[in-house]
Amino acid sequence: MEKNLSPEPKRLPHEFASRDALIDFIAQLDKAPDDMAAGSHPPDRRASPIIGGRQAALAALAKIDPVAYASSRNHLNGAVTGLSAYIRHGVLSLGEVRDHALSTVGTAKQAEKFIQELAWRDYWQRLYASAPDSIWTDVEAYKTGFSADDYENELPEDIAAGKTGVACIDGFIGMLLDTGYLHNHARLYVAAYVVHWRRIKWQAGARWFLQQLIDADPASNNLSWQWVASTFSNKPYFFNLDNVARYVGPDIDITPAANAPLAHSYERLEALLFPNRAADGER
Repeated sequence: MEKNLSPEPKRLPHEFASRDALIDFIAQLDKAPDDMAAGSHPPDRRASPIIGGRQAALAALAKIDPVAYASSRNHLNGAVTGLSAYIRHGVLSLGEVRDHALSTVGTAKQAEKFIQELAWRDYWQRLYASAPDSIWTDVEAYKTGFSADDYENELPEDIAAGKTGVACIDGFIGMLLDTGYLHNHARLYVAAYVVHWRRIKWQAGARWFLQQLIDADPASNNLSWQWVASTFSNKPYFFNLDNVARYVGPDIDITPAANAPLAHSYERLEALLFPNRAADGER
């Protein structure tokens, strides 16, 4: 009988002296063979600032401020918790987060908005569990004046690379690519741009986010994209440059010249984006 001469699979190390050592190791693995041979391209050491593990999760949980969260959560520099990745990967449970939030406030009412957001996550998970395949199909028809066939199936390369020419959108995409994370309000901006300005199917955007986000959760992700698209809501979500300016900081370019497609009133944008849909006057 012939012996199996196949080489033993190489075992990868699972302990490192520091996080930098781990990043260096992963960066070397990520190099293409040609690059390794030529030695002409240094490995990409970009790493998300999100630290994994139970200890880091508990440290983040200890810092939450439900009252400040309620008043500032829509601002990119607001008192968001940074807990989504830990919840997504089961390091923290929703019940654990809820109970800690309640322990930090004088009355339950003060944590109401924070707990509502946890409830939404639970609701999306229950929908996903009851019908796993349904989150990839339109819950309802688009309410944009267009049919699903009017939208493109694939995400264009300029969006995936953050080179759309719309400065604030490119800034948000840059954050996503660099960190594996994006503030929820910025996620809505990007999703609306993809679906309504570029007329791309929400499924293409949802797949892209799932590939990029460390906290990628199919239920929360896909149903949020559907909410923006209007296939899981009563109208499409869209925004203008004034809205962006209200919620972002100085690191995002909000000059009208660099964001021309967004620099209109809501009434003008509605006419441009949804010419077949009667304006309802609501935002």
